[in-house]
Amino acid sequence: MAEDLTKWEPDGSATDAASLSEFAGRACYQSWDKPNPGTRWNTDYLAHILEVGHLSVLEHGTATFYIEDVSRSLTHELVRHRHMSPSQLSQRYHHLGWHTKPVVPPLYRAVWEDEGDLTRVILEKAWGSALDSYDQLVRIWERRLLDASGLSKLDTSMRKQAREAARCVLPNMTPTAVVLSGNHRTWRHFLRLRGSLHADAEIRGLALEIHRWLESTEPALYQDFKTMTDPGNRVYLECTTPADE
Repeated sequence: MAEDLTKWEPDGSATDAASLSEFAGRACYQSWDKPNPGTRWNTDYLAHILEVGHLSVLEHGTATFYIEDVSRSLTHELVRHRHMSPSQLSQRYHHLGWHTKPVVPPLYRAVWEDEGDLTRVILEKAWGSALDSYDQLVRIWERRLLDASGLSKLDTSMRKQAREAARCVLPNMTPTAVVLSGNHRTWRHFLRLRGSLHADAEIRGLALEIHRWLESTEPALYQDFKTMTDPGNRVYLECTTPADE
């Protein structure tokens, strides 16, 4: 086997993740000498992998994103993707200030710039009320916890206790940030589901942004995804190979 392995060299035009996926695939069948001209080049080899659904070989390479200014509603949906690894902004440690702006759903963004629009008026009222309630609860319970402790000043534990309880009044449009990692099989699954027209509009927008980056940096691994536009001008993703079951 070791002698056969010496016959293989990575395609010089392929990325590390794409080369690693090809290596894993060839290891499964010991096809190091590239006997088939149709799969000699990395892009063609991975096109065949995608077509036949041998997607376990895509699990060896990973991609990590830092995602800001998305809603808690969106990150609630992210946790449904079992093989993603998230590190999310802590609401127990991080205090929301009055400068914090809500994440407006895509359907409302066209009217958000119009100060007189009823949708904006309703959202601003709801968000302002939530922030006011949150701030009051934090202040009330920081004082109560301090008084009960007998200490002269608040410590980190008291602040966390007050904030973790007060966040109960914060709505789904509360902004957050998350570092999100996954292997390329997982990212493909995410794009297929969340880039669909059936997905929530905000997370579909995120899927489109992630796809743009992955398509430019790992073209061979995402060559079967296409950006489409429906009659209503909604942009979405379509995958031309079979779904990963």
